[in-house]
Amino acid sequence: MIKCLIVDDEHAAVEILSTFIEQTPFLTLTHATTNPIEAIGVVQNQSIDLTFLDIQMPQISGLDFMKIVQGKTKFVLTTAYSQFALDGYELDAIDYLMKPIAYERFLKAVQKMMNLTTGGSSQVWKNPVAEIEDYIFVKTENKGKMVRINFKDITYIEGLKNYIAIHTKDEQIVTLMNMKDLEERLPTENFMRVHKSYIICTDRIKLIDGNQISLADVKGYVPLGESYRNIFFDTIDNKVMGGKNK
Repeated sequence: MIKCLIVDDEHAAVEILSTFIEQTPFLTLTHATTNPIEAIGVVQNQSIDLTFLDIQMPQISGLDFMKIVQGKTKFVLTTAYSQFALDGYELDAIDYLMKPIAYERFLKAVQKMMNLTTGGSSQVWKNPVAEIEDYIFVKTENKGKMVRINFKDITYIEGLKNYIAIHTKDEQIVTLMNMKDLEERLPTENFMRVHKSYIICTDRIKLIDGNQISLADVKGYVPLGESYRNIFFDTIDNKVMGGKNK
């Protein structure tokens, strides 16, 4: 059993990681805190195998935390900022998780820790429920608040410079995230990039008119970019009756 510690100044992140640990049979949560000073005492006085550590915290940074307790625990870094990855690896972090964290990606990180403890001889453990990921958590504009979004509720995603807007039937959720990262998380059987600034749910397509796509419950059209046109029609051709129409 791998004993875990969570250190993150956002309560929502602590709750998500706590849930993930509870869902994983070979992990146990020893302590969770939003206070890195408190966490230093935990590491120094208890046996902690693996620490899930946020990098940007108000009292001390995660990287400084690693330097203080180096050698007493292994680390998986959790952050929304990829520019710190190299520094973390130089301090021997075993993995680096970008927020919002998916459970499947979490499993890959803890499997690395399991391999370290067993000399690489362990088999990969998979949660059968998590094999098909059907939701994500995203940060909102309110610090510390994360929203769960079910893939089945998404109609389309719109790129807004450094932000994206996730449109569902009932609301629009704006989050600091790039299109490429989200595209990689979405199931390819239901979602497709149709423009540099748009990803759509193909199940919600109502009408295709030239280079415009009408979606259910959406006023107006989503543009179909010229560079995405061929792959778009190749993908939906098997659903078209009466021949191809390009």
